Amino acid sequence: MGILKDAGIDPAPERSATTWAGFLRSQAEGLLACDFLETVTLTGARMYVLAVIEHHTRRIRVLGATAHPTAAWVTQAARNRVMDLEDAGCRALFLIRDRDGKFPDLFGAVLADAGIRVVLTGVRMPRMNAVMERWVQTSRRELLDRTLIWNQRHPLHALREFGEPLQRTPPAPRHRQHTPAEAAASTDHRTRPNRPPGHPTKATSGRNTQRVRTRCLTCADVVSAGCSEMVGAVSLKGIVRSRTHASPSSAEAIMFKSRGRIGSDRPGP
Repeated sequence: MGILKDAGIDPAPERSATTWAGFLRSQAEGLLACDFLETVTLTGARMYVLAVIEHHTRRIRVLGATAHPTAAWVTQAARNRVMDLEDAGCRALFLIRDRDGKFPDLFGAVLADAGIRVVLTGVRMPRMNAVMERWVQTSRRELLDRTLIWNQRHPLHALREFGEPLQRTPPAPRHRQHTPAEAAASTDHRTRPNRPPGHPTKATSGRNTQRVRTRCLTCADVVSAGCSEMVGAVSLKGIVRSRTHASPSSAEAIMFKSRGRIGSDRPGP
């Protein structure tokens, strides 16, 4: 016993045992579950709805609704479900149901002829049929408790409309294999993202992005601008001040005194 424990091997009874969760996971593709759903109409009549769910796809099949779930009615519902599986090309191996008295012995016989084995849940153990019980509770809380049921056909239509958005299979994601250049660009954060053809770049975005070339102000710029049109006070580092409409002689004096400070590195005289 100590040798098996040191090797990490459980005793023989525990090695052959299978948990209920492991059974549900391993047989999910061929596993069905069914249960009755009760509701009350406006006239006070109690209706019983029989539904079946597929564990693998979570698809709901409402088999019918009746006020009197007799053995003949339940057996015929089982036959209809077997024929639907054969038409769809699906093969089920197990069907989980509770120990409700509404299921006659002929119900299991019809399923056994189709190769489906009936698995009964434990007494007062709804968690063994948790997938079906969850759908039943959701339908009651979100639909039947908020809807006024008129007749026998109304709950069938309401439940089918309620379960249709949940049964739509989402489209598979499309995965495109990246080229080595795209993979390198995605890993390098300094690389600019690839723009599609025709995408406006910074140079063609409609804005004039040309930068003005910067240079120092020279005396020739002052002469070309025209000293006669100067308005206001012009101060060259606090040394020379000119008046409005300065004369050419005063402009020459300004240029002579500022020649060493603007556009030249040598100090002025």
